[in-house]
Amino acid sequence: MSILRHLEVKDRSTIIRVVDEWWGGRPMAGLLPRLFFEHFQPTSFVIEEDGKLQAFLVGFRSQTTPAEAYIHFVGVHPGARGKGVGRSLYEHFFETVRQLDCTEVHAITSPVNRGSIEFHTSMGFEILPGDAEVDGIAVTTNYDGLGSNRVQFRRYLEK
Repeated sequence: MSILRHLEVKDRSTIIRVVDEWWGGRPMAGLLPRLFFEHFQPTSFVIEEDGKLQAFLVGFRSQTTPAEAYIHFVGVHPGARGKGVGRSLYEHFFETVRQLDCTEVHAITSPVNRGSIEFHTSMGFEILPGDAEVDGIAVTTNYDGLGSNRVQFRRYLEK
């Protein structure tokens, strides 16, 4: 039985243990410091199946632009991909931030993560203009530091 619930501090150790493996060995755990698990619980979620982590989403409402929300990190167990788990997390996040009067959601991904690019566009996100192109996709160079180019997304939320 699947359960969708708010992220908790105790989830961090489980997530940190699996996230690099879920990304095919890419070092991702450093993108998930404890502060996300402490301070963004109302807008961050996990899905468990029979007590086992299947997916998580870390997101928040912008403190600078309160009408915007941002999805910082999403992970889906490789065995759960393509089964609607990620879509369920995103839809739940959209509804949560809509109730906080957010009208748009932003996210980023690496240009090499084609699965993420396809997923975001299938969820109604548009790719925002960048300052370069990689394989025909607009990217913002050095977005996350020197050499860390990112694809930026935006989705408007319907009322």
